[in-house]
Amino acid sequence: MSALTQLLRTPYVARLLIASQTGRLPMASAPLALLLFAREAHSLVVAGLVVGAYTAGMAVSAPILARIVDRWRQPPVLWASAALSGLGFLLVAVSGHTLAATVIGAVLGGLGTPPLEACLRALWPNLVSPDAVAAAYSLDIAVQEIIYVTGPLVTLLAVAIAGPPAGLVAAALLQLAGVALFASTPVVRVWRGVAATRHWAGPLRVARFVVILLGVVCAGAAIGSLPVVVTGYAEAAGNRSLSGWLLAGQAAGALIGGLAYMRVRPGGPWRLPLVTAMLAVGFVPLLLVPAPAPMAILLAIAGISLPPVLTAVFLTADRLTPPGTAVEAFAWIITAFTVGSAAGAAITGPLVGDSIRAGFAFAPLAGLLAVAAMSAASFPRRPALV
Repeated sequence: MSALTQLLRTPYVARLLIASQTGRLPMASAPLALLLFAREAHSLVVAGLVVGAYTAGMAVSAPILARIVDRWRQPPVLWASAALSGLGFLLVAVSGHTLAATVIGAVLGGLGTPPLEACLRALWPNLVSPDAVAAAYSLDIAVQEIIYVTGPLVTLLAVAIAGPPAGLVAAALLQLAGVALFASTPVVRVWRGVAATRHWAGPLRVARFVVILLGVVCAGAAIGSLPVVVTGYAEAAGNRSLSGWLLAGQAAGALIGGLAYMRVRPGGPWRLPLVTAMLAVGFVPLLLVPAPAPMAILLAIAGISLPPVLTAVFLTADRLTPPGTAVEAFAWIITAFTVGSAAGAAITGPLVGDSIRAGFAFAPLAGLLAVAAMSAASFPRRPALV
C-alpha cells in the first residue's frame, strides 16, 4: 500500500484535508476578489493597497491566533476568526466602494483569517504514526497548491455570475464552510495544547528558529517574485493570459514534488540546506527566458523543490521549538513566507521594468540567501574550547 493511500485511509485525515483546503481557499481567492471589487471605482494603485491591507492583516494576526490556540483549544478560535473575517468581506461587499469601509473590511478579512494551516500541522502527530508525520506534512503542502489554482477560478466564476461583490461573499462562505467541517471533527474538538511553562517570546526565543524564519522569508521572496516576472514575460510575449497557465505549471510541479517527497525519510540536519539549495538551483534555468512551452516546463521544475523545503522547515521547527508552541511556530513560518512573498513581488516589479531576465535573476539570489540561513540554523557554530 502506498504512503498516500495509507494516509488517506487514516481516520479523519481525508476529512481534515478537505476541510482545510476549503477553508483556506480565500487565501487565494480573496486577493483577486478584493482587486476586482476595488478596481471598479478606484485606480490599480488603490486596488493594490486594498489587497495589501488584507495581506498585512493576515500576516499580523496569524501568530497571535496561533498562540491563543496553543494555550486554549482550536474550535473557539477558528469559529471566532472566521466570523471576523467573514464580517470584513461582507463589509467590503456592501461598502458601496467607499474607500475607508473597503480598507477596514479588507483589514478585518485578513485579521480574521482562521489559522487552519497551522492547526492542521499541529494535529498530524496526533493523527498518524511518528514515521508518517513527514509524509503527512508533504501531502498537506502538496495539495495546498490546488488552492492557488482553484481559488482564483472560484472568484472569477462568482464574479461572472453576480458581479464583484459575489466574489467576496463566496470567499466568506467557503471559509465558514471549511471551518465548520474542520472544527466539528472529533480529533479537533479533543485536541489540547501541551501544558508547559510559557514565555512571552514563544518559539521566537529559540535563536536557530529565528534564523530559519529568515531563510523562509528569503525562500518566500523567491517564490513571490515569480508571478510578477511571469506576468511581465507574458505581456512581452503578447499574451497576458499566458501568465495563468505558466503559474499553473509551477503549481503542478510543486504538487508533483510534494507527492513524490512523501516517500522520502526526514533525514539529518543536512536535509534542510540541501533541499533549499535544490530550490535555488531550480530557478537558474529561468534566466534563459525561453519560449512559452519550455518556460512552462522550467517553471514546473522550479516548483518541485518547494514542498520538500517547507516539509523540512516544519519538521525542524517541530524539533527546535519548546513544548506548547507548535501552532504558533507553524504560524510564524506561514507569516514569514507570506511577508517574504510580498517583499519579493514588490522588489521584482522595478527589475522587470528594466528587463525580464533581470526579474528572473532575483529568485536564485534570494534562494542563495535562504540556503545560507538554513545552513546556519542546521549547523550552528560550536563554542570554541578554552
